[in-house]
Amino acid sequence: MKKTAFITGATSGIGRATAIEFAKHHINLILCGRRLERLEILKKELEPLTQVHILHFDVRDKSEVFSAIDSLPEAFKTIDILINNAGNAHGLDPIQEGHLDDWDAMMDINVKGLLYVSKAIIPQMTERQSGHIINIGSSAGKEVYPNGNVYCGSKHAVLAITEGMRLDLNKFGIKVSAVNPGLVETEFSKVRFKGDVKADAVYKGFKALQAEDIAEIIYFVVSRPTHVNIADLLVFPTAQANSVTVKKDE
Repeated sequence: MKKTAFITGATSGIGRATAIEFAKHHINLILCGRRLERLEILKKELEPLTQVHILHFDVRDKSEVFSAIDSLPEAFKTIDILINNAGNAHGLDPIQEGHLDDWDAMMDINVKGLLYVSKAIIPQMTERQSGHIINIGSSAGKEVYPNGNVYCGSKHAVLAITEGMRLDLNKFGIKVSAVNPGLVETEFSKVRFKGDVKADAVYKGFKALQAEDIAEIIYFVVSRPTHVNIADLLVFPTAQANSVTVKKDE
């Protein structure tokens, strides 16, 4: 029986790459995001490989989240795999100079959005006593770096929530995993620096992880035998040793 995966933040980066990787393995897909045109293009690209349904909503809006998931057609109602990937970073400012709008955006998407989507989907998993939830964290959830304050706080929260989920859902046989990437070359830095040229320098001088690298890891995590759960996985590019130690070409 083919499985169905629900992926948030599927319009770019890790979410998009994971959709492509899953489609190669003929997993049915529910792709979610805020950019409808990108969702439609991805749907068209992947439909020759698997069944695809798109949901256009913002994870920050709880009523949108619940009505979108309630609207799923019968063929997509059973969700076997949830990939909580939607997330963002805004700004890289010391705490005393941080912007409240940036803080709200990070907490609303990275933490509350993950909770809203999970709340809408977990009940069907507990009822069936099966399912797999993968929360995309970050190395920033493992250590705090200068000027990372609220972003690191949001990703520490993701890891704490993931551990809480794993404890509470254990009796239902539901797997809960965290995949925590270091530096991945995606649109992430462009969003963080609001389009500033500083974003271009982030990945210069070394080979960063690519979205496809993380997508392959996520597929590996979901494809383990029933008795195996990869609970917590941290992955860096070879050039990176921790959040502030990166070997760059001179």
